[in-house]
Amino acid sequence: MKFIILFTLSVLVGTNASTEWENPSERYVNSYKMFVDAKCPIPPDEMKHFVYFARDREGLHNHPFLNNSRFEGAQIMYSWAQLEACEGQYDFSIIHEDYNYLKSKGKQLFIQLQDATFNPKYKGIPDYLETEAYDGGAIYQRAENGEPDGWTAKRWNKNIQAHFARLLMALGQAFDGKIEGINLQESAIGVSHEFDNSFTPPIYVESLKTNMWALKEAFPQSTTMQYANFMPGEWLPWEDKDYLKSIYQYGEKIGVGLGAPDLMVHRKGQLNHALAMMHEHTYSVPLGIAVQDGNYIGQTGSDQVIDDRKNIVPLLHAFAKDFLKVTYMFWVNQEPYFQQDVLPCLIDPQSSQREF
Repeated sequence: MKFIILFTLSVLVGTNASTEWENPSERYVNSYKMFVDAKCPIPPDEMKHFVYFARDREGLHNHPFLNNSRFEGAQIMYSWAQLEACEGQYDFSIIHEDYNYLKSKGKQLFIQLQDATFNPKYKGIPDYLETEAYDGGAIYQRAENGEPDGWTAKRWNKNIQAHFARLLMALGQAFDGKIEGINLQESAIGVSHEFDNSFTPPIYVESLKTNMWALKEAFPQSTTMQYANFMPGEWLPWEDKDYLKSIYQYGEKIGVGLGAPDLMVHRKGQLNHALAMMHEHTYSVPLGIAVQDGNYIGQTGSDQVIDDRKNIVPLLHAFAKDFLKVTYMFWVNQEPYFQQDVLPCLIDPQSSQREF
């Protein structure tokens, strides 16, 4: 009998310990339920709403958001390769063109600077970096199955960092105080020491901080932002090595805003990383969240069109506003969702009000 009682107690203790072990990763899985009753139209708020065009600069022209006062402007991605074709020779003509067009419409420009891609056919960095002096300049990002899934600049290479800082300084001299802001791409990369022996997660953390410092030095007036969503070498909450947390702490310390792509309110990965970082702490720097391809239907990186769907834009907005407390929302220009779901929710205050 004594053995049975002890065995039963050990099972119960083990079960409780297992429950406690599982709970941290699920602490926010039901948070979205607080916002399921949010409706369209969305009342005016203090957030700054931008339309994200990625590299589709042509899509900017005559877009309906230009006539909607709820949108501050456009977020457009420019690759390093586009801006510095030859070493030290900068060409910002496409940025000037977009800036001037938006200004003529009473809108602002938010730059996203690209040094990583999610297409193995495109590197996004200047050709001069692809030499031995810069250790090849870029490396494949790899999917979970090990297959190439894009490229990233070797952000941890000090020679590349120096050139990136010069690019940022040149951009700042041309656009600081004119544009609304500029952000660096997401921290998540598919790189490991296995494929590059110069790479380690701690070195990578410091490289991001180096780039953040250079960004702030170059843009003391316009909003600066680092997208920080995941970090190599840790997976929260189980493997917490303070990598991601330190990026958020550093941004707060030096005045660089923090943001992330993919507003996924149901997915534990996002909820336990960037979204948790935003929710759990108080910041003086601006926060931003991007609704990207697929997010309008609860997916990531998807171009699927679902005709019979619920409009989750009110839910996404309410979650970003009250759970994350962000300053900026970046709405991807993905159709049919932008015109059918976003625009009917973010309408001008003067427009007729009705629920959808």
